[in-house]
Amino acid sequence: MKLRSLFLGALITFSSHFAFAQSVDFVEPKNGATVTSPFKVVFAVSGMTIAPAGDMTTNTGHHHLLINAESIPSGVVIPMDETHKHFGKGQTETEVNLPPGKYKLTMQFANGAHQSYGPKLEKSIEVAVK
Repeated sequence: MKLRSLFLGALITFSSHFAFAQSVDFVEPKNGATVTSPFKVVFAVSGMTIAPAGDMTTNTGHHHLLINAESIPSGVVIPMDETHKHFGKGQTETEVNLPPGKYKLTMQFANGAHQSYGPKLEKSIEVAVK
């Protein structure tokens, strides 16, 4: 009986750890892709809930797309300009129109006040636009 209790406790701990893992990813395009403008960008997040700007509920936020821009440290408000795109309505995809060249795209998840969650909820890829 004691062994069974230990096993169940370990299983619950193990499951809980992975159930709450937080991460972001690009569904589309993939790292290293060659694309033609305009191209579709699809965001994914796990361990968090998408909510619109202004909603400060714990474990919620929305996506931002940084184009050839440096990552935003945790707690810092993400600027709103041509290289920092906000998806404050909770959008999970967009079309991006860029001239030919190589680009670093960074997805940054942030809270309802546009404050970055930092490196744990950030992902960068590189794409080439024909």
